[in-house]
Amino acid sequence: MTKADIVAKISEKLGLEKGDVQATVESFMEEVKNSLETGDNVYLRGFGSFIIKTRAEKTGRNISKNTTIKIPAHNIPAFKPAKIFVDGVKTNTEAKVN
Repeated sequence: MTKADIVAKISEKLGLEKGDVQATVESFMEEVKNSLETGDNVYLRGFGSFIIKTRAEKTGRNISKNTTIKIPAHNIPAFKPAKIFVDGVKTNTEAKVN
C-alpha cells in the first residue's frame, strides 16, 4: 500500500477532499520525522512507537580493497508495533512461504 492508497482510503471513508487528507498525512509524517530528529520518541497507543535505536560501533570490511573499516556508533529510526497490532496481524494473515 502506498501513501496515495492511504490518502484515497481515508478520503473515501471520511468523505473528505483528497488534498486535505494528503496534507494531514504529510503533516503527520513530518511531525514524526521532526520528533525523531530532535531525539524524542513518538508513542501511538494501540498502534506502536517510532523510536530511536543506537547501533554500537563495529568493524566492517571493504571487500573491494580487502581492508577493515571502523563503523562508528550511530542512531537509526525504528518502529516497534504495539502488542495488539502484532496480535491482529498474526491472526488475520497467512504466513508467506518462500
